Amino acid sequence: MNPTSSPALPGSSLNARRRLRELDRLADGRADSVVDVLVVGLGATGAGAALDAATRGLTVAAIDAHDLAFGTSRWSSKLIHGGLRYLASGQLDVAHESAVERGILMERTAPHLVRAQPFVLPLTPLVSRGQAALARAGFLAGDMLRVGARTSRSTLPQPRTLSAVETRHLAPALRPTGLRGGLLSWDGKLSDDARLVTAIARTAAAYGARILTRTRALELHRDGALVRDETTGQELRIRARTVINAAGVWAGGLVDDVRLRPSRGTHLVLRSEDLGRLSAGLHIPIPGETNRFVLVLPQGDGRVYVGLTDEPVDGDIPDVPEVPETDIGFLLDVLGSALDVTVHRADVVGAFAGLRPLLDTRDAAGRTADISRKHAVLTSASGVVTVVGGKLTTYRRMAQDAVDAAVAAGSLTAGPCRTASVPLVGAARPQTLAGLDVPARLVYRYGSEAPAVQALGLEDPALAKPVVPGHPVTGAELVWAVRHEGALDTSDLLDRRTRIGLVPEDRSTAEAAALDALARTAQVE
Repeated sequence: MNPTSSPALPGSSLNARRRLRELDRLADGRADSVVDVLVVGLGATGAGAALDAATRGLTVAAIDAHDLAFGTSRWSSKLIHGGLRYLASGQLDVAHESAVERGILMERTAPHLVRAQPFVLPLTPLVSRGQAALARAGFLAGDMLRVGARTSRSTLPQPRTLSAVETRHLAPALRPTGLRGGLLSWDGKLSDDARLVTAIARTAAAYGARILTRTRALELHRDGALVRDETTGQELRIRARTVINAAGVWAGGLVDDVRLRPSRGTHLVLRSEDLGRLSAGLHIPIPGETNRFVLVLPQGDGRVYVGLTDEPVDGDIPDVPEVPETDIGFLLDVLGSALDVTVHRADVVGAFAGLRPLLDTRDAAGRTADISRKHAVLTSASGVVTVVGGKLTTYRRMAQDAVDAAVAAGSLTAGPCRTASVPLVGAARPQTLAGLDVPARLVYRYGSEAPAVQALGLEDPALAKPVVPGHPVTGAELVWAVRHEGALDTSDLLDRRTRIGLVPEDRSTAEAAALDALARTAQVE
């Protein structure tokens, strides 16, 4: 391979060949095949636990039945929240923790993946002056959270009040009738939640963690797990000195004494032209609610996400949650309360839903929206450590607490947590990233690796072309995902390394390019 197409962090490449080699090494029965920590689940928290343990000097294997970010971690609003919602509900510890973790991501560990996003709360006739005053006070309190977390003002600007003209300049689709102005606030926005998980997992791999997708845990024990290689059907035992169950909404199926109350969060996918030019996201108040909003989130790729719901889910947990028509109707109704354009059901080109792994506490009654987002780390009688609850923003702290518990449960010798200062793959100083001679979109997704991704297209012009008309992802990005980001099939490429698959029509168009990327890599190997 051309040196210009190599990853920036040595040892961070994940691919099919490395997966097979490391799985064989774990299964061969040698003394050195026993790892200190086995992590089950490769969402944000599981990948974070693998990175935390590896950077403490522990040997690590991390497995997932499917792919990186297969579960809840790819179905978020793509936001890194500062904790304002939790402040309003009196969860001061969760709010402060969220603000701290947001600052760590934006300024230290992932400045290439997380940037400041402006939001407008329009003061429509449905928002009383009392509600507006309460929201304004909340945004100022949120800014105090930023101060308390020591996040720079240059990273997150100050909230302020907007005139009606300024409000419609940022969001022309808003209905002008009765619009009194708006409230401008700022929060962290991810380029892509699944890309964050991929970066965490690759960074863990660079520190020696064995990252094994398509490896399903069948049984968990104090000293390891019985697993099945989903690509071959072969069963094997992975031996470990301690086990962390980070399987999210599926965690209760692996450990008996963990009870969850999953909550479904649904988002719609719209074409950007349906909402006009949006220079900011929107907080649209839900009629009849005091502190709940529907978010309108421009993605910069010709799409806008609208979400989200908070509905309890009963029964078996599906691999991929379905989106009920009731959720779609609810979100469209809230949009209609504030917009001057009518968004019809036919305008919804895609939709996705994620399940929050909320801990079922005995005193939790009523709506899942009222259950605390504070995470919990539980050590079972068998010695398995389970981490549940929480949210994407605080994945790093959740992982830290889980590894602390695992070190104690396994009587391991380990160094202190280092992940608050360990940059993820692609991270660099803002001035370094700004000086890269590549498209800004690539920098925002790949950071310092963007030139290597672009080089693939320069070597082969066919890879420089978008794989879907009107969508920016190129063939070079698909090839990079197979060679360096652990993508094993078309679903990995279209549904997680890129988000083309959120629109079924686009997914169908891109299928041939995904197969081509897989074939190209097979030829190289």
